[in-house]
Amino acid sequence: MSLLVFLFQVIALSVLFFSEVCHAGKNIPANFVFGDSLVDAGNNNYLATLSKANYDPNGIDFGSPTGRFTNGRTIVDIVYQALGSDELTPPYLAPTTRGYLILNGVNYASGGSGILNSTGKIFGERINVDAQLDNFATTRRDIISWIGESEAAKLFRSAIFSVTTGSNDLINNYFTPVVSTVERKVTSPEVFVDTMISRFRLQLTRLYQLGARKIVVINIGPIGCIPFERESDPTAGDECSVEPNEVAQMYNIKLKTLLEDLNKNLQGSRFVYADVFRIVYDILQNYSILRYVIASI
Repeated sequence: MSLLVFLFQVIALSVLFFSEVCHAGKNIPANFVFGDSLVDAGNNNYLATLSKANYDPNGIDFGSPTGRFTNGRTIVDIVYQALGSDELTPPYLAPTTRGYLILNGVNYASGGSGILNSTGKIFGERINVDAQLDNFATTRRDIISWIGESEAAKLFRSAIFSVTTGSNDLINNYFTPVVSTVERKVTSPEVFVDTMISRFRLQLTRLYQLGARKIVVINIGPIGCIPFERESDPTAGDECSVEPNEVAQMYNIKLKTLLEDLNKNLQGSRFVYADVFRIVYDILQNYSILRYVIASI
């Protein structure tokens, strides 16, 4: 995905975050982040994995690599600072992420991770969503021990939780060249997506049970348009690979229904569906008009 596309993804997603979750008043809410390489703040630096970003040109905006899979801040970094924070949400595995620092939030994301525990195994170690929730449960216990259960519940009710996951379950699991050939013959896309949704329902419900109430869930973007998928598909030519995008949209439709269902059945919950697929695909299809927008920034 080009830097230009990412730039406008950041702008558009920032609008979504502001419009949907920024009603907490003047106080900056705590920020708890779950997901994959799109929002990893450096957790994979501490893992034995091929999925690392601790090398140039990653982090050039910081002067050196930080473990983020980008030139600088991730989307959640940008939004949280836009809310008024002077700090970036620290990675869970960093030795310095201890003590009262965690009252402001923690980043649990891990590059290469996914909803399914089998996702990303080709890279080695990674912290998939189930394990990220385990880590948050540990953080939660620490917070309760310091400020008490009542104050901790208040903190979690006002906090922003974001979950950015699912892409790797397709890119580095179902659509992995050669490795997934046999599985794709016996498992239809519909069945695979249903498995993802079923697992994700349990994970989001657990997050709610751990105290989260304002939860922004990012859908899967047009993965068929990334260079890897286009190069892997000899029929794509200069266009996006069709099947990965179709399966991503199949998942997204079911994800939106899932979040609507959770909002109805989990009292006090506010699950927000962030439509990255629509934003990025629209940019790719209408890129010619962006020169005028860029000129005005």
